[in-house]
Amino acid sequence: MTKGTPSMGKKSGKKNMIVCRRCGERTYNLRKKRCSKCGYGRSAKLRSYSWQKK
Repeated sequence: MTKGTPSMGKKSGKKNMIVCRRCGERTYNLRKKRCSKCGYGRSAKLRSYSWQKK
């Protein structure tokens, strides 16, 4: 196995994050099947925490 540029070419083609259907951000994780920004796929409610609000 070689290091460097030839190894980097093998990383292409894998897609992990795509555009979320609910919030429109590129934060929907295909492997976990949930959006890290709005919580789509995990909950019907929007993801929010008390420490976010000022």
